[in-house]
Amino acid sequence: MMRSGCRMSLVMWIRVWVMVAAVVDVLGGGCLIAAGMEVGCGVRFKDEVASFKVAIFADLHYGENAWDEWGPRQDVNSTAVQSFLLDHERPDFVVYLGDLITANNLPCHDAVLHWFQAVGPAVDRKIPFASVFGNHDDASFEWDPHSGVGPDEPLQTTSRTELMDFDMSLPSSYSSSGPKTLLPSVSNFFVPIASSDGTRIVAIMYFLDSGGGSMAEFISADQIAWFTTTASKFNSDASIPELVFWHIPSIAYTRSGPKPNQPIEAPCVGSINDESIAPQETEWGIMNVLTNRSSVKAVFVGHNHGLDWCCPYNNLHLCFARHTGYGGYGKWKRGARFVEILQEPTTLQIRTSVTLEDGSVVSELILALDKVEPYIQQNVASSIL
Repeated sequence: MMRSGCRMSLVMWIRVWVMVAAVVDVLGGGCLIAAGMEVGCGVRFKDEVASFKVAIFADLHYGENAWDEWGPRQDVNSTAVQSFLLDHERPDFVVYLGDLITANNLPCHDAVLHWFQAVGPAVDRKIPFASVFGNHDDASFEWDPHSGVGPDEPLQTTSRTELMDFDMSLPSSYSSSGPKTLLPSVSNFFVPIASSDGTRIVAIMYFLDSGGGSMAEFISADQIAWFTTTASKFNSDASIPELVFWHIPSIAYTRSGPKPNQPIEAPCVGSINDESIAPQETEWGIMNVLTNRSSVKAVFVGHNHGLDWCCPYNNLHLCFARHTGYGGYGKWKRGARFVEILQEPTTLQIRTSVTLEDGSVVSELILALDKVEPYIQQNVASSIL
């Protein structure tokens, strides 16, 4: 029965690639080159629009209990939540913040099928997106004790690298494997957000793999060195706001947030605080680096489904997203955190809120309000996006 299911998933795999090939006229990307220096592949503000909105979808958990009726049904519900939020909020970019799938429920080498389901709403709408890994995305398969199949039967799972290669092949994906020197850590990269004319960078989004699954749960010293070098190279004076995304909260979250199951009080902002934080195993210094950069405005994580608060931590904010998927534990209302960057002639504001599946908005907060130099249109012949 198990092998038959794997043969069937090969047919599904072919269908996936047919669907991918059929997507045309996709919003393309490119690499921004400003002042003669390539700064990475990024996205732009739309013409004559003063805001750029990012949706954060966390803990979708597609593919959970695929052998039961309720498993596929909750995937349908997760897609419905994504679709509603994308059509209601109309974001310019989507961050898939880890645990897109529940690989420990996927016995065949077909996790890409469920990965495609997870990012499908963004792909279908031609919305640029990027993905980082969570602890369930390449977790080892856990045998159902009632399946009748022995745990010693060999099987093959889908690796982080294979999942990322598939993600990167999709239309409108801005994901990246990151430097090979950081392997087995995958999904360490950055995406600049440029002005509508492509001549200046308004903000930079950084993505880091916080481990889990096939890896230990922490951000390594090598990843920290990569971030430090990259940020120093492309934002040496820390004048450009930076937003950082990973899946598993750092230990610093346990020091900044409210006590579990207690009211969320100022200066924190949020609507649910119903469990204890499950942080990374250890911390190698990433928070020291981030708090010493005035340009870092916030860190966004998922992992804990029963938390959605933001709290100040030194010069930045530590924020949870919102459990978006119907997969995974918990019965809280699903939703997503949104981050909006608003540029005015002399100010740049970054604000965030959570929109729930019923359209209600909670947990509104201004993350940053910075004065900026008056913007003068520049002609940079080599600027492309």
